[in-house]
Amino acid sequence: MIRIALSAVVLALCPATTLAQPGPHEQESGMPGTMTREALQQAPLRFELDIPYADTDDPRQRLDLYLPEAPNDDRLPVILFFHGGDGRQGGKAAGAERLMPFVASGDYAAVSVGYRPSQEARWPARLHDGKAAIRWVKANADDHGLDVDRLAVWGRGAGAHLALMLGMTGDVPELEGELGPHDEVASDVAAVVNFFGVTDMRAFVEQSSGDDRSTPGGAQALLSGGERFASEEQAVAASPVTYVGGDDPPVLTLHGDEDAVVPYDQAVRLDVALTDAGVGSHFITVPGAGHGGFPPEAEERVAIFLSRVLLGEEGEIPTDPLVTSGE
Repeated sequence: MIRIALSAVVLALCPATTLAQPGPHEQESGMPGTMTREALQQAPLRFELDIPYADTDDPRQRLDLYLPEAPNDDRLPVILFFHGGDGRQGGKAAGAERLMPFVASGDYAAVSVGYRPSQEARWPARLHDGKAAIRWVKANADDHGLDVDRLAVWGRGAGAHLALMLGMTGDVPELEGELGPHDEVASDVAAVVNFFGVTDMRAFVEQSSGDDRSTPGGAQALLSGGERFASEEQAVAASPVTYVGGDDPPVLTLHGDEDAVVPYDQAVRLDVALTDAGVGSHFITVPGAGHGGFPPEAEERVAIFLSRVLLGEEGEIPTDPLVTSGE
């Protein structure tokens, strides 16, 4: 289990919150959750930044690998984090601070994954990116002491939609894509953590919010690459609920009931679909929270969930609502 309080570790390891180095990280500077290279060097871990996972020169198709200095096992489970914002805000560096407590515990390795935004490549390009990143992790597991059977994907917002799609489509060969040199490696994962991700794209575009999701600048259009999905079938194909089946990995969902960007109903729809299929669904409501703004206990719930699923620790996974205290 994570033996150090998450909040204490974050304070100790994250004295700064911007990436100061030039290069691919420069555009991510100043985003919440990022850390300076100096802060990373002071933390009890080893790291490699900007590793290409897709055999391309695209700076978005890179990942950051974090390993504990003193691992608690010969083979560690891996948490792969997918940032939110669809490339308009943040990037893979935004995963550093969230992942550090898990790595510092010695129980996990972690990877923060960059992916192409919809402005650069239309759906399902980012799904192909995510699968290529998973295949890279599995193909290089022996070099880094990673356990290929204990991989979890965690995302926020757009990254949560991607994490859910990755979790639900590990057994759908036609969605694998052809990126990277490891096409013989499976992309299935063992667990999914979903922070306010879209789950049903067809319903999403019709649900009320502060903006019209059906316009060229709306969220559905941004996911598809600047235009609305040409058909209902395309929207269905981009929806995690479409692929829910009995062999899917367990899912932890946290969603604010006042989210004006991704309606709370999206989480309800996922929970119903997973439960009906007999898949472990651990659904936590955050009363009063919008698109984020979760209390620190949210990460504690993630730690409990992953310790049960990836580390095999016994105990319940609490799903009672969280008390919002702001960020």
